[in-house]
Amino acid sequence: MFSATDYDKLQQIMDESPEKRALLTRLLESHKIEVSAISHEIRNPLTLVYSTLQLIEAQHPEVLSFRYWDTMHQDIEYMTQLLEELSSYNNGEKLSLTRINANTFFKSLVLSFAASILDTEIEFTSRIAPDLPSFMIDTIKLKQTLLNLLGNSKDAVLSLPDSELKSIRLDAAYIGQSIRITVTDNGSGIDEKDLSSIFEPFVTHKKTGTGLGLAIAKRIIAAHGGSIQAESSLGDGSVFTVTLPV
Repeated sequence: MFSATDYDKLQQIMDESPEKRALLTRLLESHKIEVSAISHEIRNPLTLVYSTLQLIEAQHPEVLSFRYWDTMHQDIEYMTQLLEELSSYNNGEKLSLTRINANTFFKSLVLSFAASILDTEIEFTSRIAPDLPSFMIDTIKLKQTLLNLLGNSKDAVLSLPDSELKSIRLDAAYIGQSIRITVTDNGSGIDEKDLSSIFEPFVTHKKTGTGLGLAIAKRIIAAHGGSIQAESSLGDGSVFTVTLPV
């Protein structure tokens, strides 16, 4: 699979001439179709395996006490998640754009995330500028991206000792013909030497991560004509900044 850096280099080559763009576009589409076909072929038998496990549990409840039963479930759930995220990564550039009210969109996003942390001690705040203009976005994919960033912040702050304050903040402002969204947390942070690779596919520093979440985020934001950046240091929290042109 191409990395995010590979795609950036290919984009530079495509900009050199219409002929190069046409050739590389065909190659990339072929690559995407191949990945989609492989994911589809794996997902079907995996679904059957999971259904069979559920049937076994229903008919033989005693298996729930077997030593490796829970581990097997977790492995299958991880593979299913990986295939779903691989599909999302592969289709990250395909957008269904709609002009929406930015304030309505961000308020809905904030409420969704706030509901997901009700049973935690996380202090979540948001600052949404009242002058945000309407803009063209794929609402589903952009919401997925921003909730992923907020979810990463949630994991980062929950890794702190119970006695420490856990805070996350989302800001949305209109700056220089762009909407700038920042997600800030005071979590465990990211080692400076790892920052340059966090948007690469299959690079993860989380025990349960697939390494595709931030790669998907970058592709979706790039497809909107925007950019995403990260600032962090180990032990000092993180700031992710998404800039979207209006």
